[in-house]
Amino acid sequence: MRTLKLIISLILYATSLIASGENPKREFRGAWLNTIYQSQFKRNTTTQNKAYITSLLDSLKSIGINAIFFQVRAQADAFYASDYEPWSRYLTDGGKAPSPFWDPLEFIITEAHSRGLELHAWLNPYRVTTSAKQTVPKGHIALKYPERFIRYDGKLYFDPGLPENREYIGKIVDDIVARYDIDGIHFDDYFYPYPVRNKTFSDDKSYRKYGKKKNRKAWRRNNVDLLIEDLHKRISKAKPWVRFGISPFGIWRNKSSDPKGSDTKGLQNYDGLYADVLLWEDKEWIDYLIPQLYWELNHKAASYKVLVDWWGNNSGKKRHIYIGQDVSRTMKLNELEAKLSKVRISPTLQGNCWWPGYDLTGNIGGIADSLSQYYHKHPALVPAYPWKADDIPSPVEGLKVKQRKISWKKKHKTGSCGDVIKYAIYRFDNIDDIDISDANALIDITGNAEFNAPETGYYVITAINRVNNESDASAPILILK
Repeated sequence: MRTLKLIISLILYATSLIASGENPKREFRGAWLNTIYQSQFKRNTTTQNKAYITSLLDSLKSIGINAIFFQVRAQADAFYASDYEPWSRYLTDGGKAPSPFWDPLEFIITEAHSRGLELHAWLNPYRVTTSAKQTVPKGHIALKYPERFIRYDGKLYFDPGLPENREYIGKIVDDIVARYDIDGIHFDDYFYPYPVRNKTFSDDKSYRKYGKKKNRKAWRRNNVDLLIEDLHKRISKAKPWVRFGISPFGIWRNKSSDPKGSDTKGLQNYDGLYADVLLWEDKEWIDYLIPQLYWELNHKAASYKVLVDWWGNNSGKKRHIYIGQDVSRTMKLNELEAKLSKVRISPTLQGNCWWPGYDLTGNIGGIADSLSQYYHKHPALVPAYPWKADDIPSPVEGLKVKQRKISWKKKHKTGSCGDVIKYAIYRFDNIDDIDISDANALIDITGNAEFNAPETGYYVITAINRVNNESDASAPILILK
């Protein structure tokens, strides 16, 4: 009875905190910006695209978002300057470079970091086309090596069973990690293609060559495992601070298939997409999971309530776990407070990621207002990654103030996990109140070494390194009228 009362009191307390606008100091608050099926990038000029991206980032930051997932490889193409793959058909025609030239990934990284936002490069590993009618540009790898691809339901995919395809995808990731100052490499839910009734994924040739008489489903899962393990090693070796994360379909397995599974009745990652995401966390090949729990709280086949508890109980022990939220469905049914409460009372869940980010900036159902005024009333630091590095930055020094502009000495980068890449700004009414554990005192996060104080008070600055460890507070600066 005591346990039940404690649980009820915790739920009521968490709900009251959310409603009153009390926010945790550290919470992952992501947003997905897909480029596939988006026409605006091709329609806009280079200048207009740059203005569009900066407006998106300004809007997302004002809503309290602290991490951006920008889709840079949706179908073996590139929203960045690549020597391996053609420019995306959603940016230019025929795989040609944009004119006047610009590199969207490079641009959004710079703009996101200046605003104190993380930028994760979002890739799809195997997909090449999204319809039977779609063609690929001249020189595409699918034209050079057609034997390495499989057509399924009219669409073209890399054959995951071929070692040369895993090596090629590894080179794509190597290239992005080496040349761009990203915070993470991100995959969503597309591994082996979603099953289509009465359609067969024809990987007989690669299975005969590499299957070694294994169960075909187990062999397919192992093919994906090999890719994930390899990418983990590549990323960790090149830039150990870069996170590798997966956003899987929301059901690992149903209880009817596995006693460990969730009490749901839907497509299964393990059996349908051949993605054993729990294994990847257990083996420490990934740094975070973001299961896509886009369903309603009481969905008959896949209840959000059931699944958010299941993921919280079955993952998050070794790596971070955040929850993927659907904006329109959540706001249409007025489920925002209940869903956020479920996440915040969990001891293992550390935040949310919103699909799609464009619905946040469009304020669908009033979500931007609700987040900025209540649930994200104060900014939040992204949770730290202690398995990456545990070093703490030294305090910020050299603070100066001119009128209301505070500036300080920017930290020198050495190409390590300890590099300081952003700063947290805290404000207090009185000098005796200074306590950087107070989430309500955190007023901004910036990648710049200056800040315009909005009002009078005592300000302190902290340094945040690449794995989100925070320094002690700087000496206080008093801003007067």
